[in-house]
Amino acid sequence: MQKAKPKPKQAPARVLIVDDHPIFRHGLRGLIDQEEDLQVCGEAGNTRQAFELAEKTQPDVVIVDISLGDECGIDLIKGLKSRDDQVKMLVVSMHDELLYSERSLRAGAMGYLNKHEAIDKTIEAILRVLDGKVYLSNQMAERALQRFVGENDKGSNSPVDALTDRELQVFKLIGKGLTTQQITEKLSIGTKTIETYRHRIRVKLDLRNSSELTVKAAQWHFLQK
Repeated sequence: MQKAKPKPKQAPARVLIVDDHPIFRHGLRGLIDQEEDLQVCGEAGNTRQAFELAEKTQPDVVIVDISLGDECGIDLIKGLKSRDDQVKMLVVSMHDELLYSERSLRAGAMGYLNKHEAIDKTIEAILRVLDGKVYLSNQMAERALQRFVGENDKGSNSPVDALTDRELQVFKLIGKGLTTQQITEKLSIGTKTIETYRHRIRVKLDLRNSSELTVKAAQWHFLQK
């Protein structure tokens, strides 16, 4: 009887890492490249590099941080998704999962992992996303289930949750000490639009004036570090 030919070995899944900290990228690359089924195809420190490498390497999964210097990972996720609606993305960030995980999923990511999680969780999350499934921590999965079945979890929400993605980005830049003019230049948005965002943020956070907004934003930014 003729022996069956062995199946050709499947090529490792290509992983693109987008994070503005070179040391973290280096450590994550080393972790991923230890896996036979995974291979890092590129590293990017900002959105421009990420778009270029995504186009060049056609990754199977993109790992994205929320903070990319003064840029926002949420915007990158939306941009990558608009260019290729089949791309799979996993957010790996130190920011509050309760605040950013749902935003990341709405933008087009398929999972959210906090950088403080155990190393084995990182590989687990990547493989799950590659398999077309959503990855969330047990806490966030339970919260999502509660919302689905209609249970009241409003007590766990922060007022900042009510901000849109763009309002949150402006709020973050205010917290970093940027003026309206600097935010206008950073986001390439008109001054009147930024002032509108500032007004909406004050209303949603029940702040009386710009001074309270500046203090609140600075306090929030400090707590996110």
